[in-house]
Amino acid sequence: VELMEEEKYAAGVVNATLAAQFPEGVGEAEASYLDRCAISALVSYLHETQKKGIERLKTVLYYESSQYMHLSPVTRANLELCETMRGREKKGTLLWVLDNTETAMGKRLLRSYIEQPLLDVEKIHERLGAVKELAADEVGRAELKHTLSGIFDMERLMTRVVYGSALPREVYSLGYTCQQLPLVRAYLAKAQSTALKRLWASCDELQDIQDLIFRAITENPPVNMKEGGVIRQGYNAEVDELREIVSGGKGLLAGMETKLREETGIKSLKIGYNKVFGYYIEVTKSYLSQVPDSFIRKQTLTNAERYITGELKDYENKILGANERLVVLERELFEEVLRHISANLDRIQNTASVIAALDVFASFAQVAVKNNYVCPEVNNGDLIDIREGRHPVVEKMVRNSMFVPNDTFCDTADDRMLIITGPNMAGKSTYMRQTAIITLMAQIGSFVPAKSAVIGVVDSIFTRVGAQDDLASGKSTFMVEMTEVAEILENAGPRSLVILDEIGRGTSTFDGMSIARAVVEHIASAEKGICCKTLFATHYHELTSLEDEVPGVRNYNIAVKKRGDDITFLRRIVRGPADDSYGIEVAKLAGVPDVVITRAKEVLKELESAAALASGGTQLNFETLPSPEEKTIPGEVRETLEQTDVETLTPLEALNLLYRLKKML
Repeated sequence: VELMEEEKYAAGVVNATLAAQFPEGVGEAEASYLDRCAISALVSYLHETQKKGIERLKTVLYYESSQYMHLSPVTRANLELCETMRGREKKGTLLWVLDNTETAMGKRLLRSYIEQPLLDVEKIHERLGAVKELAADEVGRAELKHTLSGIFDMERLMTRVVYGSALPREVYSLGYTCQQLPLVRAYLAKAQSTALKRLWASCDELQDIQDLIFRAITENPPVNMKEGGVIRQGYNAEVDELREIVSGGKGLLAGMETKLREETGIKSLKIGYNKVFGYYIEVTKSYLSQVPDSFIRKQTLTNAERYITGELKDYENKILGANERLVVLERELFEEVLRHISANLDRIQNTASVIAALDVFASFAQVAVKNNYVCPEVNNGDLIDIREGRHPVVEKMVRNSMFVPNDTFCDTADDRMLIITGPNMAGKSTYMRQTAIITLMAQIGSFVPAKSAVIGVVDSIFTRVGAQDDLASGKSTFMVEMTEVAEILENAGPRSLVILDEIGRGTSTFDGMSIARAVVEHIASAEKGICCKTLFATHYHELTSLEDEVPGVRNYNIAVKKRGDDITFLRRIVRGPADDSYGIEVAKLAGVPDVVITRAKEVLKELESAAALASGGTQLNFETLPSPEEKTIPGEVRETLEQTDVETLTPLEALNLLYRLKKML
């Protein structure tokens, strides 16, 4: 019974809190009892910690993570969406390429779009439709962007207005922003696309807010309220009257000073002011004999005396009283303006959202026209078909050379696992990342760098790129690699896009190759595996045989042109496996000394000869080796073989062992 009473009390508190904060409700159709408890707790916490400004929270929005593409922190870092991996800079990222926005609100929304690609095809099409319309209207888009450049950060301004910390110049800038809104709405009135029509319907010109600000705030207001002069002439009769007294009073004091000089004959007489004594009459000591008896001495200085009179004190009370009242009244009127603006928070926030979205669409259109992007065809299928795709960041960063475009064809049937071989520096990683980025760009509603693109919506992108350790967590390079692979195998699904670069290179050759093959088989398997679209780059040429063994596996390689010892990377993806890794040639390009290159070639020839002998001879079977008594194989050779742990041999150790055995024989 006590428990039931406590629950009733708790439910009453929750209902009271929500009713006070959200008069129009919290979307009861979507909110469960636990949702209502959580919202109530959050609201109570905000009231406890923030004290003011909470009244601007009037609506509750519900969303699910399934609305957006899943991007792990590793994927965000590897694709360099908003910051580079090395310098943590904006330049060199997808955000840097797409950011042609004019407003701070647009910049924030653009980052949000990039970090949360959509899964709803209809919403993606709406965004693409808006971008397509803006891209086609070059003259109108230029005028629109010019208008947007005159719009201040309405979202941040409103936060300061609601909290009462906005400065007079900030409030005036809001009025200037409102002045641009009719131009924005006039442009949207001609829109044909669904998204732009919706923005037009939500855009409020805020004419009443503009009129209030321009009536109340002077055109060039001071930095803060302390200086006064914030309220415009004619807005409030009492302010005008007090200003007249203050400015007129100063004129009266100047007249009094002239009058006293004439009456007393004291040429050095002047009227001054300080915060200690207020207004005073100052006379130099050479004229002290001419000071009238009506002057009351107040202060003695080295070279002068200071006096006051009854008439001067009357003037002082009138002027200072008016000045103090004026400062207080101006502050009260300014705060009243802030309260009125705050009462229209919903209207202003909705309009700010319209401006941000329009700014992002215009930015997408500008970038698309400038960089020759195309509108992708986005659907709910499983096909990714990109013709002459380009990496949007690399093509902007490459200087003095043309970016080589490449095709990508990938699905969940016969082309679900693309094994890509070829030398380092040939462009494997760039090719795989550009496929992921083009897919992501299409799902945020942007045009893409390609000749054409058909994108079946993917619900997540996973990447395993690069090699680095995590010393702080005590993880080696290989451990980090395997941890990321484990996350992919655990979380990837049939609608995922997986990018794998050099799996298994952090350990011995046979171990790495075994892991790489097992990963390929698990992902590509239609029965027990993930069966998702995957691009897999590797130097293990042995894995290319999987094309004939595992359904859905296709071999591709980066074309290379070789002339003698020199190689040229053609950057072109072609069908089939690579014929060589060209490791020594790449080392030469990197500037490794010739003496090392020469020795590497010698060692390579020796290894290849040994491999040829091994493949042409008979495989040794340790179980059927003759006994030492038969003398077929010397006992020393047998003993050496028995003491050798084949599983831990490196290629070089195996070669040395082979030479020793040959000498023994």
